[in-house]
Amino acid sequence: MKRSGNPGAEVTNSSVAGPDCCGGLGNIDFRQADFCVMTRLLGYVDPLDPSFVAAVITITFNPLYWNVARWEHKTRKLSRAFGSPYLACYSLSVTILLLNFLRSHCFTQAMLSQPRMESLDTPAAYSLGLALLGLGVVLVLSSFFALGFAGTFLGDYFGILKEARVTVFPFNILDNPMYWGSTANYLGWAIMHASPTGLLLTVLVALTYIVALLYEEPFTAEIYRQKASGSHKRS
Repeated sequence: MKRSGNPGAEVTNSSVAGPDCCGGLGNIDFRQADFCVMTRLLGYVDPLDPSFVAAVITITFNPLYWNVARWEHKTRKLSRAFGSPYLACYSLSVTILLLNFLRSHCFTQAMLSQPRMESLDTPAAYSLGLALLGLGVVLVLSSFFALGFAGTFLGDYFGILKEARVTVFPFNILDNPMYWGSTANYLGWAIMHASPTGLLLTVLVALTYIVALLYEEPFTAEIYRQKASGSHKRS
């Protein structure tokens, strides 16, 4: 385009919009952009803060604790100690719930003890966080009702097996909706608090679930394979 006051002088887009530091969108290194975003978030976080350390410990410990159920599947010692696989499963579920409450408490305290990000402290961001929190609650509760109490709390490791794979909502739209619903809860909670610390801890929550699934899904599949094999032999 040309300036009306000087017909012979062309003005480029970069001179109108400002200098193009990236040389055009095609030249953006998105890996570098992701690194910049992470660096900016880390600038708000004190990793040595006791509340942050406590949150990291509780987030990473919970999936490790679930290995008690794997040990039970191999030994049946909890079922024998409680006299019933159901009582053993319910007892373990109480400790898992308490640890989940502790994790959420530490997560919140870590956010409250560290700075907020002004660019996230807006009504639009708060509404987005609230929507994510609502989505997470729907996924978690619907998963719980679909699986039942024992199914939710690793009952298959205690020999309390479903007759068939659960395929009703939300399992018909998403694999592992309980885990991703929980992740959405933490993400929404972090955004509502405009907390970079909460966002980083949410990434850790997602990573621990991903790692847990690498071990949990093959193990659970093997349990049901053995069940199907036993049923086939009896028939």
